[in-house]
Amino acid sequence: MSKKFIGYVVFFIVLAIVYLVVVFAGTDNWKSKAPVIGYVKPFVFTTQDKQPFTQKNMLGKVCAVNFFFTSCKGVCPIMNHNMDKIYNEFKNDKDFMIVSHTCDPETDSAARLKHYADSMNVDTHKWVFLTGRKDSLYLAARNSYMIDDPNNNVGNINDQFLHSQFVALIDKFGNVRGQVYDALKPDELKLMESDIKKLLQETKPPSTTVTGTSFAQ
Repeated sequence: MSKKFIGYVVFFIVLAIVYLVVVFAGTDNWKSKAPVIGYVKPFVFTTQDKQPFTQKNMLGKVCAVNFFFTSCKGVCPIMNHNMDKIYNEFKNDKDFMIVSHTCDPETDSAARLKHYADSMNVDTHKWVFLTGRKDSLYLAARNSYMIDDPNNNVGNINDQFLHSQFVALIDKFGNVRGQVYDALKPDELKLMESDIKKLLQETKPPSTTVTGTSFAQ
């Protein structure tokens, strides 16, 4: 093989690399994308301030979504303590929000959630707490946010209780992205923080092809 031919090959390889850098650098296409694993279905819940809150309130924002209950003495305080670190990291970003749903609406009224939010000293425009009908809350957890097996919807809703440390990430366009993150594990919290930063930089919706079921078990 002649040196001249090798030179041509090297030249075209370099040219291809330069082309890729020019086309993709600084665009969303250059960044690794968290896969789409679902999307947020329509809902209407009530905030700690007794205001209606729907999926439309989340559009244009990257949202970290979890479920808890105020009387929990085990997983929930640890989870929300860790979520508070995420809150403090991104609270000054206008396009970020945490959305926490109660899984015990019979106890967690709007007033009780307001007291809880005040005790955490958070801005409820940036970290909103939601209550509503139990069946609607559980359907959202299972069918929108993928943090529990949808098959658990069978049976009497009054006999069910959702207790989970998992967090879902929603992009600016209403898609559930990445994976279901375990808020008790430092490595998954770091991954979630990294994915939040990537999603905040996105300027257009990704492919909405769902990559597969990703509910927490």
